[in-house]
Amino acid sequence: MKMLQGLVFAFFSCFIHSNAYAISIVYQGFECLNAVNTEDPTPDNGTPVQSRFEVIEDSGDGIYRLKLTGGIPRFVSNDRTVCIDKATAIGYSGIPGDVLPQPLDAIDATGYFDGEELIIVISSLYTDLSARRNPFSSFTTSFIFPFTNTLIFKFNSAASSFRLKKVVRNRGFVHTSGSTNSITPFFETVLPSFNKEAQDKPVILTPLSTIEYKLEK
Repeated sequence: MKMLQGLVFAFFSCFIHSNAYAISIVYQGFECLNAVNTEDPTPDNGTPVQSRFEVIEDSGDGIYRLKLTGGIPRFVSNDRTVCIDKATAIGYSGIPGDVLPQPLDAIDATGYFDGEELIIVISSLYTDLSARRNPFSSFTTSFIFPFTNTLIFKFNSAASSFRLKKVVRNRGFVHTSGSTNSITPFFETVLPSFNKEAQDKPVILTPLSTIEYKLEK
């Protein structure tokens, strides 16, 4: 119990202004209507959801292992609309022997907190499960998109909350196609950054709306 109390104090202490402590931060919103288009922040107003980061391990020196459930806020430049993106932010997982990769309910994240700013990094994989083997021995793998989202928060001790200041979003792209009858048996496309076009730069976003994560026990 003492170790847990110490972890809670170190990460979510409200310091001088409050005695509130928590092991999670939570944002209430609505799931994205368009599950996979990261340029569409339209919410499904009939599907409320929580974006929750829960502390699962104190790694020392201000670094914490977290568990993300629900997804993360999705927004675009010059628009106040916000939804919660689960499909790409949490993504899929699969290993040989499984029938197909499956969507995850939660994913690990890493946080760094210096008492004023909280930085959280989440890496996920999204796939469209479109792999095909066609006539004449041609084949294509699924489209696979690696996502990395870096969330930067400002701690508000008076309100016991973390306000989202910036999101740095990057989407990569991996795909293979080919034919066993070809001299060149397959072609591989590997793009570390493919946000709106090939070899794009990571997107740096500032929310126009206030996105506040509340402390919860």
